[in-house]
Amino acid sequence: MMVLVTYDVETTTLAGKRRLRQVAKSCLNCGQRVQNSVFECLVDPVQFKQLKSRLEKIIDPDKDSLRYYMLGNNWKNRVEHVGAKAAYDPEGLLLID
Repeated sequence: MMVLVTYDVETTTLAGKRRLRQVAKSCLNCGQRVQNSVFECLVDPVQFKQLKSRLEKIIDPDKDSLRYYMLGNNWKNRVEHVGAKAAYDPEGLLLID
């Protein structure tokens, strides 16, 4: 299933900047960054539960926020891209040079 993960982490303190890096790194392990604080994650339900748990242990809920948008398995009909940085296909062919 495709899940869109977005976050807003307070970065006025060193601890906040550290949380921001940890959140981004956790999201990179499961998905593709499509905008600064937005990741498309193609995961199964167990992977999503693990990601969600990991992210929610990192953030400070009094200062930071996470949003999860469940696009499901039919996600290709729900995503439209316009503009720079061509969209990628997480189910497509991966070429390693």
